[in-house]
Amino acid sequence: MCVPPGSGTKEHMVTSIPSSATGTGMREAAERHLRALAGESARLREDQWKAVRALVAERRRTLVVQRTGWGKSAVYFVATALRRAEGAGPTVIISPLLALMRNQIAAAERAGIRAHTINSANLDAWEQTYADIAAGAVDVLLVSPERLNNPDFRDRVLPELAAGAGLVVIDEAHCVSDWGHDFRPDYRRIRTLLQELPRQVPVLATTATANERVTRDVAEQLETGDDNETLVLRGPLDRESLHLAVVDLPDSTARWSWLAQHLDDLPGSGIIYTLTVAAATETAEFLAARGHSVAAYTGQTDPEERRQAEEDLLHNRVKALVATSALGMGFDKPDLGFVLHLGAPQSPISYYQQVGRAGRGVARAEVVLLPGREDREIWAYFAGLAFPPEETVRETLDVLAAAEGPMSLPRLETRVDLGRGRLEQMLKVLDVDGAVQRVRGGWIATGRPWTYDADRYAAVAAARKREQQAMLDYIATDGCRMEFLRRQLDDPEAAPCGRCDTCTGRVWPADIDPEQREAAAEHLGRPGTTIAPRKQWPTGMAALGIEISGAIRADLRAEEGRALARLTDIGWGTVLRRLLAEDAPDEPVNDQVFQGVIDVLAAWPWRQRPVGVVAMPSLTRPRMVSDLAARIARVGRLASVGTLDYTRPDGVGPRRHNSAQRLASVWRALVVGEQVAAELAGISGPVLLVDDYTDTGWSLTVAARLLREVGAPEVLPFALATRG
Repeated sequence: MCVPPGSGTKEHMVTSIPSSATGTGMREAAERHLRALAGESARLREDQWKAVRALVAERRRTLVVQRTGWGKSAVYFVATALRRAEGAGPTVIISPLLALMRNQIAAAERAGIRAHTINSANLDAWEQTYADIAAGAVDVLLVSPERLNNPDFRDRVLPELAAGAGLVVIDEAHCVSDWGHDFRPDYRRIRTLLQELPRQVPVLATTATANERVTRDVAEQLETGDDNETLVLRGPLDRESLHLAVVDLPDSTARWSWLAQHLDDLPGSGIIYTLTVAAATETAEFLAARGHSVAAYTGQTDPEERRQAEEDLLHNRVKALVATSALGMGFDKPDLGFVLHLGAPQSPISYYQQVGRAGRGVARAEVVLLPGREDREIWAYFAGLAFPPEETVRETLDVLAAAEGPMSLPRLETRVDLGRGRLEQMLKVLDVDGAVQRVRGGWIATGRPWTYDADRYAAVAAARKREQQAMLDYIATDGCRMEFLRRQLDDPEAAPCGRCDTCTGRVWPADIDPEQREAAAEHLGRPGTTIAPRKQWPTGMAALGIEISGAIRADLRAEEGRALARLTDIGWGTVLRRLLAEDAPDEPVNDQVFQGVIDVLAAWPWRQRPVGVVAMPSLTRPRMVSDLAARIARVGRLASVGTLDYTRPDGVGPRRHNSAQRLASVWRALVVGEQVAAELAGISGPVLLVDDYTDTGWSLTVAARLLREVGAPEVLPFALATRG
């Protein structure tokens, strides 16, 4: 893996310059490389030159906090060219998103810099990339922060790569700080990497979204412990092309109507951000149905489809991508004409980052926020994913310490009551803190002392609350919107912009065309989403005393089900969030909701129409569920089979957060009573299994298994809502 100094070809842009050239000669060389990257008219900004000089001549650790579009990537590409010309190894760029990596590779290629990436989407190319690095044929290697703790990469590749690196770059460096709006545990591992770097390897961290507190935190994490403090280059954050506005509309129907009505009025092509995957998908479908050229872009979109969507937007083949924050960092399209938000992010800093995608290379770009009444409900859901309480963390450490060998996430789920994603996030934090380690086959405890920093976690949670309130204040402000955002980022030069709706008094019209409203209402009012049947039992159930494993037998499995809507949906989801709220009364659904249920059932393409209805038991909404099942039976002229029973007074017991533990509690709690079994004996067709809400799907899975064991030929699950 050693990198031959000065490796390259004649065609390669990096030509040798004297290693002693630290003044005028270095700047001239830097300017040449910049022109190769950005065009003949490009010139280094003064702070760009300061950063390049600090990295190349002084081998400094440098933090650049500058607005989007300022040219932070130019700093590390120019520094790379200079370092490679001196015979240094390749630059390692830690970059958070595939879309960002693709942009960075394209920019590097334009400048003649040979860039490669190692990520989850190019597994087949890894070995060749390793070989190219060893041969000196790679100038820039882009890796995700998650890759740093992949056991194979960490143990086999990273040590030699770090030792031979010419420059290390941490892009979107605010993710390093848990005070930042987009903290990622894997970024904290970077500090360990930096501590192990040879002192002569310069480090550059870049971000556009760091307030003073985050800036200090990141700068401290870059420190080497000697007197060579991090050089911080922080500039004003105004974006003169951006024209900010808020259009406050009464409901989802009005916001969709407004989008369909005004999308073609917006300049060029752009991005419409939503808060959830479901909202992105729904909105894209609606706008496409109204004749607009759009595509959805989320973390759940197929990688090839995402790549194609990026290309379509870059080449103006679509008017907009309707995206989640999966497209939130680093997507580089200089002529992006607008950014709209359907729903407010929970942080003004996050909002500033996303709107910064627009207007980099055009004189004017429109930025419009359409806040929703349900935004705070969505914020509350994501707030529930915070770092777990100390009791849960200690329990996890005890389980790992007692284990014989590594424990995989599925095995650990049988012992720790956390969902898969939250459990993995917690382990990553513990890994960085040295309490656990990821190895081949799973996770192990290191036995090192570890302290639960309750004060810090509480302070971070409080900071998130303040950010949410600040976002509400941004929406309501009658002051300058850009000044508000800049003050949230502690920009000392924040001042009224003279461009936003509050500065100019020019506001977007809020009136809605009746035809657009009717179309939006019809689309939002379309009920129905699928409930995919579980086909595989969770791993490790024997550890919980339940001897099941592998595939669920087809003759004991539920069929594909239906729900009225997902709780995260824009239309019916809003209705159902209120109906199923913890403090909502237990009462029959109203006629509007019941009509939606009938519409879903009428459109369901089942192989055979059900002949009976069975209700799930419920401790929280028994009246709602039993009444719903009875009404469906009456309207559909189906047999009312009855309700399944619980084996104990507390039903399934406390809420469980992962599949293994949820299944175990449901497995022991549900039973088919004698009356229901007798009713089923006289039924020769499918039965409809009715519930109010399904999250993990295990209650419906176990209920379907029980019903099929006593003779139901098919079980068709139906719920009012699904988390989905």
